[in-house]
Amino acid sequence: MWQCLRQASRTRPPVLPHNCPVVAGFHWSPNFSTRISSRGFHVPRTQVVTNSVPPWTNLVQAKRDFRSSHGVQDNHGSDVSEKKGTGVVKAAEASKSPEAPKSPEAPKSPEAPKSPEAPKSPKQPKGPDSSAGSGSLFGRKISTSETKMLRSLMITLWPKNKPSFKFRVILALLLLIGSKVLNVQVPFFFKGIIDEMNVDWATQMGTVGTVIGTMILAYGGARFGSVLFGELRNAVFASVAQSAIKRVANNTFRHLLNMDLQFHLSSQTGGITRAIERGTKGISYVLTAMVFHIIPITFEIGIVCSILTYNYGPSFAAVTFLTMAAYSVFTIKTTAWRTQFRRQANNADNQAASVALDSLVNYEAVKYFNNEAYQCSKYDYSLTHYQNASIKVATSLAYLNAGQNLIFTSALTGMMYMGCQGVATGDLSVGDLVLINQLVFQLSVPLNFLGSVYRELKQSLLDMENLFQLQNHKVDITDKPGALPLVLDAKNPGTITFENVTFGYHPERPILKNASFVIPPGQKVAIVGPSGSGKSTILKLVFRFYDVNSGRILIDGQDISKVTLDSLRRAIGVVPQDTPLFNDTIKENIRYGRLDSTDEEVSAAVEKVSLKKLIEDLPDGLNTLVGERGLMISGGEKQRLAIARLLLKKAPITFFDEATSALDTHTEQALLRTLRQLFKESRATNISIAHRLRTIADSDKIIVLNKGEVYEEGTHQSLLEKEESLYSDLWNIQENLDVEEEINESVNAPAASKESRS
Repeated sequence: MWQCLRQASRTRPPVLPHNCPVVAGFHWSPNFSTRISSRGFHVPRTQVVTNSVPPWTNLVQAKRDFRSSHGVQDNHGSDVSEKKGTGVVKAAEASKSPEAPKSPEAPKSPEAPKSPEAPKSPKQPKGPDSSAGSGSLFGRKISTSETKMLRSLMITLWPKNKPSFKFRVILALLLLIGSKVLNVQVPFFFKGIIDEMNVDWATQMGTVGTVIGTMILAYGGARFGSVLFGELRNAVFASVAQSAIKRVANNTFRHLLNMDLQFHLSSQTGGITRAIERGTKGISYVLTAMVFHIIPITFEIGIVCSILTYNYGPSFAAVTFLTMAAYSVFTIKTTAWRTQFRRQANNADNQAASVALDSLVNYEAVKYFNNEAYQCSKYDYSLTHYQNASIKVATSLAYLNAGQNLIFTSALTGMMYMGCQGVATGDLSVGDLVLINQLVFQLSVPLNFLGSVYRELKQSLLDMENLFQLQNHKVDITDKPGALPLVLDAKNPGTITFENVTFGYHPERPILKNASFVIPPGQKVAIVGPSGSGKSTILKLVFRFYDVNSGRILIDGQDISKVTLDSLRRAIGVVPQDTPLFNDTIKENIRYGRLDSTDEEVSAAVEKVSLKKLIEDLPDGLNTLVGERGLMISGGEKQRLAIARLLLKKAPITFFDEATSALDTHTEQALLRTLRQLFKESRATNISIAHRLRTIADSDKIIVLNKGEVYEEGTHQSLLEKEESLYSDLWNIQENLDVEEEINESVNAPAASKESRS
């Protein structure tokens, strides 16, 4: 990858070579986790929850399958995380002004084309990261205040009916207090040791030695006890933090699955998953920051100021307080200014990841048109924006650290001068000077944490913003108030009635216009028509992926908008045109139709769809993996798996959307005869959406759509005999093409046979 980037930077304009590793699936996201505090101390993030990442990988795959089944290309976003604190974010070694070739043809050499043009950002559906942290989500403005987010987290941290959680939180706070009290005792023991060293050892050697030895042991014990209490605090709070993260992740995942189809088709899969990942990481830090940093910082600063005031007068406490105030104001204002650069870096990295994933998902298209160099140049163009934003992040971070160090060093110098004056005048002992120095130095740790915690808290809240917006995103298709379960007719279930239904994905472009028809129960009904006439839309409306603009849809006399979604969708089985398969075994993909089905039922379904012999020939049989998106099996085999899955569901209403388009004619006809017999025995209503009219010629009723309207309906024979019949015209066109293909096959067959014998 580095060679590609270096090679790109040497060309003018910079273009990545066609063998860039991004085409092979490599995505580079330069993130570093090392944090060095502004004073040079290593300040690790709390170990409890910083590495907690929920398993969203399966969501990416499941949603990609879901989107592909609806003919929508996938998009992806990625994460850019300036590691909070003072870490350096390394940028890509790419050119500052990348340009992409205007022509889609890949150059023969890694040199840039003669007339390059920087690619414009492709128009993509707005996802959660399209404006990370800007309060815009999926095209809507959603206000998510930081106070509201923190309040929600506190509720998560103090859940009802969870006494064990509350006990752990209280115990963690007690351990925290104990740790800070012991930590403040350390400088006092050190002062005592120094003062005892200044006595006359010749006259009081035994007593002094005993006192010093005791103080040394106390000094070591206090330091060890402070660290021990801190680690016990982390261990006690770990289960609480992890449970809170798990609860938020589960709620978000459940909300995603309940979102309507339009949301999933118009949003970026990668952007959503990266928003969730960043958000859960943000939650992990905010929880620990609130409990383990903000409270202890306030507590420790209060103790130190009180000690300085009581022992050495208000002047030392005043310097301490002013230092804390100046440090806090500078940190807060500078951090607010730096937030814009992080947002820019997030957006740029998401865009780069979307380009990379688009290229990989559409790998075959890239290869078919030799556009490797074009895709790499687009990726490089996005990476350059990430590089520029990351440089701003790093330089602004250096400014912040320098300012913090200047404030603290000035305060430390002033207090040491005041302490030395006290020693010179005899008001303070050398031990007092050491105590002041130790207390101020000890104060540097919470001060450093105050700056880094605020930075991380703001950045974590920014990362959480999209997650909470996602959770608050309104679900358009839901159960209406008072919705009742769908009750099917006991004798003849599955009557579907469309009454003056008008619907359009966009109001100005209706797909269905006052469509009215009836699908009788227990019959095979076909819906045909030219492309774009609204055939597949009928399936989406009956399944309630969308609600109609006007009119209504009834099942057994019940308006589907007034019944529960769960009962409606349990009554409908679907074999989509593009079969979605999980990266699992054949058995588990079939069993997905009914998760409690037995192995015998799965085997019976396999036999009914003529897959038994094929599966027996596989080395692992039903336990064979189908591969990602089912790419390890043919299109016809995928369709038969989907039909077997449907048979297990045993739904009283079934939809076939071009479900046999990938099968050869012989297998298709045999399978259709079997299915017709099965549905007849089960009295299921079968709706077939088809382009190939031969597959639906035996239907009990055929509904012909044209330009969103019901053009005609009837049986196959009655429609052929009807004058000016659109169905008859479509049938004649297809029959002529089929006859021509059959003649060509019969003519070519003897020649091929003769050639094979020779």
